[in-house]
Amino acid sequence: MAEMTQTETEANVATVAAPMTADELLRLPHDGHRYELIEGELREMTPASPRHGRIANMVTFLLTRHVRQHDLGVVYAAETGFKLRENPDTVRAADAAFVAKSRIPPEGEPEGYWAIAPDLVVEVVSQTDSAPMVQSKVTDWLAAGCRLVWVVYPDTQTVTEYRSLKEAQVLTADQILEGGDVLPGFACRVSELFA
Repeated sequence: MAEMTQTETEANVATVAAPMTADELLRLPHDGHRYELIEGELREMTPASPRHGRIANMVTFLLTRHVRQHDLGVVYAAETGFKLRENPDTVRAADAAFVAKSRIPPEGEPEGYWAIAPDLVVEVVSQTDSAPMVQSKVTDWLAAGCRLVWVVYPDTQTVTEYRSLKEAQVLTADQILEGGDVLPGFACRVSELFA
């Protein structure tokens, strides 16, 4: 194998792209696609199916109704980016997220991606989501400090509730999904998410 010259080596090094930052992601031109940033790598998100959108909307509706009635904080809809890590940056967007009132600064949310983990995150699993992909999202949210993650499975009409990677519970359609100390007073039958 021939050795590379100094110039060839420098040219090869120059072609390696630096990890993308959250600020660069924010400034991307709107091309009709949705993206997340995972450890500096840009990842396109597949558009949601009608069923996915309907379920995510119902989750957001139920959460928003409860949070507003009890003045608990703010619920964020799909595509809201949260910056979970820096250098390299990770920006994730859940199907729904809740941030407690006590964590919202007096000046409100930032203009760019918010560098916090929500208190509650809801991920609705699509048919295109692999098990490792879902587990990666759950791991990122919990590692960043999210206190509760609900993973909603439309095919089985179940919700897996994570308080940590070691503390997970599967709830079936006839069981009650509760917010506990993260979202006080919230309760609904799992089947309501799929109505």
